[in-house]
Amino acid sequence: MKGGEIIGLSGELGGGKTTFVKGLAKGLGIKETVTSPTFALIKDYGKLIHIDLYRLLKKTEIGSLGLSDYLGQKDKICVIEWAEKIKDMLEKMPAKVIWLEFEYIDENIRKIKIKTKKEKPKGKYDFSH
Repeated sequence: MKGGEIIGLSGELGGGKTTFVKGLAKGLGIKETVTSPTFALIKDYGKLIHIDLYRLLKKTEIGSLGLSDYLGQKDKICVIEWAEKIKDMLEKMPAKVIWLEFEYIDENIRKIKIKTKKEKPKGKYDFSH
């Protein structure tokens, strides 16, 4: 990954989403300890933006998060836990979206389904509505 990608993670609690983000951060050379941003919602690790929408109750709350400031930035990779909550909005983004669906098999095994959405012409999507 070179930056500008959006990775949408979905799956049940304990499915491995945050563990995946920790591994991605390590692979990107991020030294900072990666934790779930469940309460802060967004954590910026430089090359990696980690967003957790678990506590997002209504789509109308999205505008106040400032997601458009992060999503699709050429030098950053955005990873969104519980991304299915804003799937329709992400599908309209001009950036490449990679969807990872985590399925819990047992304590040490997860099944991950990968789907992608190709890039669209450049532009910004308005998350304010």
